[in-house]
Amino acid sequence: MTTRTLTLEDRISARPGDFRVLTGDRPTGPLHLGHYFGTLRNRVRLQQSGVDLFVIVADYQVLTDRDVAERLRETVDGLILDYLAAGLDPERATIFTHSAVPALNQLVLPFLSLVSVPELQRNPTVKDEIVHSRQSSVSGLMFTYPVHQAADILFCKGNLVPVGQDQLPHVEVTRTVARRFNERYGPVFPVPEALLGAAPLLLGTDGGKMSKSRGNAIALSATADETARLIKGATTDADRHITYDPVGRPGVSGLVQLAALCLDRDPHEVAAEIGDAGAAALKRTVTEAVNGFLAPLRERRAAYEKDPGLVREVLRAGNVRANAIADQTLQEVREAMGTCY
Repeated sequence: MTTRTLTLEDRISARPGDFRVLTGDRPTGPLHLGHYFGTLRNRVRLQQSGVDLFVIVADYQVLTDRDVAERLRETVDGLILDYLAAGLDPERATIFTHSAVPALNQLVLPFLSLVSVPELQRNPTVKDEIVHSRQSSVSGLMFTYPVHQAADILFCKGNLVPVGQDQLPHVEVTRTVARRFNERYGPVFPVPEALLGAAPLLLGTDGGKMSKSRGNAIALSATADETARLIKGATTDADRHITYDPVGRPGVSGLVQLAALCLDRDPHEVAAEIGDAGAAALKRTVTEAVNGFLAPLRERRAAYEKDPGLVREVLRAGNVRANAIADQTLQEVREAMGTCY
């Protein structure tokens, strides 16, 4: 971690009530172990520390890189079940859907007036997302995605945004929007800070980045047998001696890292224990580690799934709170801009 991040962590530890976090996911498919170790685990930590946590299910933003949001309700339901199973508590975290908060989306219009087209064109994260887009041409939603994210963060006056390094340009757009609004109309919004985590880049079963769209991810909702099949088919190499070398042996090292994370151990130690036993022994170790780690999460998820009204109640309560806050923020924006008639 950087010195700045460590200082921020000290401030959170000392005064968690000073911070409001906005984080979330696009419901484009089931959450997987990359999500858990990359973000979910940190969200639960922040929630338990006493930070005011807002988690957005960004259903509108599914359309940034695709033409149609397929099986959306099913995916949203699965997302909420994964959140609950991972430890998010709707009594302490506000879990809500993007489309259910109209006042939030009304903030996008004045926010768009605060950034220029060249500034959006220069955003490296948007450039990368456009390259990997499923659409034949770039939509306005994709192009203005960072401004929509600024509205997501600022509607609740979020002042802390947990992100990876690649998302820093989006947070900078939000900071720019907040500063310019305050300079132009008066102080309404905090200028949020980015909280860089130490989340590992978790590789999938093909040795590439674990991703919903690449078919190489181990979903949190996968059964033990499905998990075993995925790991059995994972990419390794011809060297029988198992080592942890992420650059030289990404496939083998990705599996070692996955086992180490699930066992809360050092990956070099895990690799050394397997030694000359080869890829078959490595895959057995990973399968046992992953299934052992996910067993309690799966058990909780199955219990939640038996309550057919639970997901609707979680979202109803979260949407009510998010709407109340968004309405208040929008009223402040209208007053600041002189658009109250």
